[in-house]
Amino acid sequence: MGLSEFLNQVAMWVQGLIEALGYLGLGLVMFLENIFPPIPSEAVLPMAGWLAFEKRGGFTLWGITLVGAVGSVAGAMVFYGLGYWFGEERVRYLLRRFGKWLLLSENDFDTALAWFNRYGELVIFFSRMVPIVRSLISVPAGLASMNLGRFTIYTTLGTALWSFVLALAGYILGQNWHLVMDWINRYENAVLILAGVAVVAFITRRLYQRSQQRRQTA
Repeated sequence: MGLSEFLNQVAMWVQGLIEALGYLGLGLVMFLENIFPPIPSEAVLPMAGWLAFEKRGGFTLWGITLVGAVGSVAGAMVFYGLGYWFGEERVRYLLRRFGKWLLLSENDFDTALAWFNRYGELVIFFSRMVPIVRSLISVPAGLASMNLGRFTIYTTLGTALWSFVLALAGYILGQNWHLVMDWINRYENAVLILAGVAVVAFITRRLYQRSQQRRQTA
């Protein structure tokens, strides 16, 4: 079985699970999406939005947003725990040994680590909108012993926003919900640039505020 065929099988399984179990299935899928990136929220949530439009499964936009956020936060906690309890060397060993089964690599981890080291804790919020990175960004947060409360808040806010946007897109597009994946793949670089600009602007503002405070106290 080729990779594309395997991913199609995963997509069919996801759709069947959500239609069969409703919100429980959606929450489970969003939990697994953080651990197994081939289950992309960019496909799951627009499909749920379409089901809400069709009034199937009792789905609503707000319900999808809430359950999507809860499932994602739960999944993010798994990788946060890996970073916090295992340490960098053991995480790298696990990725080398088992990463291929999750379609994750040590290079993916290096990317997430570089993002966290460069942009700080706020990247937790913005990375929820970036495939692969959103899964692994929790590991550097755990390695740095980031305050669990702040980690949970940033993860929840970022995931809730992204969940609502994707579900709304599926709701509006109806049976064409799958177009969301095409658009995101096409404009992924633009999303990364906008997220980076926002992070830099925030950090610059904070540094300016601190410099002003130091001048006032000097």
